Amino acid sequence: MNNISAKTLAIIAYITFIGAIIAYFLNKENKHEFATWHIKNMFGLIILYFISFALSTQELLWEVGAVFFYTSAIAWLVSMVFAILNKKVGIPFLSEKFQTWFRFLD
Repeated sequence: MNNISAKTLAIIAYITFIGAIIAYFLNKENKHEFATWHIKNMFGLIILYFISFALSTQELLWEVGAVFFYTSAIAWLVSMVFAILNKKVGIPFLSEKFQTWFRFLD
């Protein structure tokens, strides 16, 4: 039986890529809307990170990749702070898109 709180699952989701996977599977048993929201948000941030990595490997686009990387790093930090504060707040525009795009994580 899973007695982990939604806030704890949300925080776990922001601890590396593995944390997002662990939080997803722990949240499957007893769904928490708050945790699911943050898991989707982190999934979107992971994708942004991979986009930044792909862009930074291109000779002409490495600067764009760096901007994506630093933007996703700041967004990750801000999102984690909101999870710790027990708030369902994220990155303007993107977090709501992540909630729509990643419905398969419900």
